[in-house]
Amino acid sequence: PYFYFCHNSKFENPPLPLKTKRMSSSNGATTPVMEENERSELGLESFHDWKPTQNAFGDNFRNYEDSKRQEIVQMTYEIMHTRQTVEFGEKVREEWLKFNKGEFTVMEMIALLDNLVDDSDPDNELPNSIHDFQTAERIRKVWPDQDWFHLVGLLHDVGKVLALPEVAGEHVLEQWAVVGDTFVVGCEPAEACVFGKKSFAKNPDLQHPVYSTELGMYEAGCGLDNLMISFGHDEYMYQVLKHNGCTIPEEGLAMIRFHSLYPWHDARAYMQFEAPEDAEKLKWVKEFNKFDLYSKGDELPDVEALKPYYQSLLEKYGLGGKLKW
Repeated sequence: PYFYFCHNSKFENPPLPLKTKRMSSSNGATTPVMEENERSELGLESFHDWKPTQNAFGDNFRNYEDSKRQEIVQMTYEIMHTRQTVEFGEKVREEWLKFNKGEFTVMEMIALLDNLVDDSDPDNELPNSIHDFQTAERIRKVWPDQDWFHLVGLLHDVGKVLALPEVAGEHVLEQWAVVGDTFVVGCEPAEACVFGKKSFAKNPDLQHPVYSTELGMYEAGCGLDNLMISFGHDEYMYQVLKHNGCTIPEEGLAMIRFHSLYPWHDARAYMQFEAPEDAEKLKWVKEFNKFDLYSKGDELPDVEALKPYYQSLLEKYGLGGKLKW
């Protein structure tokens, strides 16, 4: 049915309102959600506004026109925008949300990311493991008292193990199905996507009588949680954390799930689908993304010295042991 992801999601239940203090998950764990007085104490009315001027190459951030990595970046997006369809999204979720690819600790997975350089990133050619610690440490400096936020910085890109044969085996995904800016499938592409709407010209969903329309297979106001986002590391890591009983607040989980949805949080596309609770998601995702993007020009962290602190946070939020992936 066309409204499947609005009315019959088999991957997760819609979230409770953000004012709910604790949320129960399917495996019996509870996820804390901050109340309004707690948000006020964090100073959410005045988010931290800092922005370096250059990336690791001395270039502007998110330069998709003539960056040092232009060829590989553009090729990755062209394939992504052709092959990420509703049909692909359903099949890849069916395969990867079984969580039967093995049991690994978070630190084991981060170590594997030493082998991955993101082909969609014009700002960085370091292994992704380094970027995870860069992001976490930048957040830690600015938000010293919110340790769950530090952990979000560490975890946000770990889902890129989808592209590593050490985890995926014969089901390994090419990077176009793992990295890069995400977008909503099952509706008309947004012009705000990297390389614009024209980059979707060969996507078969544009020939579909429903998927090619503004609302597509959704209803107006159905909420971000009920959209099928192009599959990649964001959705996978979010689902891994939920499946394994993570107790990071829902605001932090939303950062992980939607941090690559730049057309939404940066250019404000897909507003026709927003529900009232998405306004709070937007604030937190935008706050997170400053650290994700602009930490790529930071100095290299001493990973070994930092591991004990972040392992303690993994223990605190229910992720200290081996997880099912």
